[in-house]
Amino acid sequence: MKKIIVFALIIIFIFGALAFITSYQSKQQSEGNPFGKTSLDPETIKQLDDPNYQNIILPDELASLMGAGESVTVYFYSPRCEYCLVATPRIVSAAEKLGVDVKLFNVLEFEEGWRDYNIEGTPTLIHYENGQEVEPRMVGPYEEEVYEQFFQQIVLGN
Repeated sequence: MKKIIVFALIIIFIFGALAFITSYQSKQQSEGNPFGKTSLDPETIKQLDDPNYQNIILPDELASLMGAGESVTVYFYSPRCEYCLVATPRIVSAAEKLGVDVKLFNVLEFEEGWRDYNIEGTPTLIHYENGQEVEPRMVGPYEEEVYEQFFQQIVLGN
């Protein structure tokens, strides 16, 4: 009976140590992140060094731009969304080609974005003029050329 108790305590200790190490590593990886949070979802952590996910906008920044009547193009995405993983490099590439500044809003880290901006699914690309949404919004993954057309027609007005 003593052996079973000792064995159970060892297993509990090992699981506790693994949980502590995992939490500690996640916290270290999250340090200095652009999201201003102390804890991030593991999928977000994987994207921290990816050049496609560097132009992050925080909820307060976006609300401030909208409230001031600014124009901004926002890409709402989730690091867990398989369609976003396809769309993101295409959107970023098309934006860079045309010199469009696209802000990335992570709805996994900031879930209020779903409600605040009426996001029904990801990926969603929206352009706002004078703080108001310009139709149409793009929902779903498209080829890079389609994003280029969106930027030219909706954002740049060509």
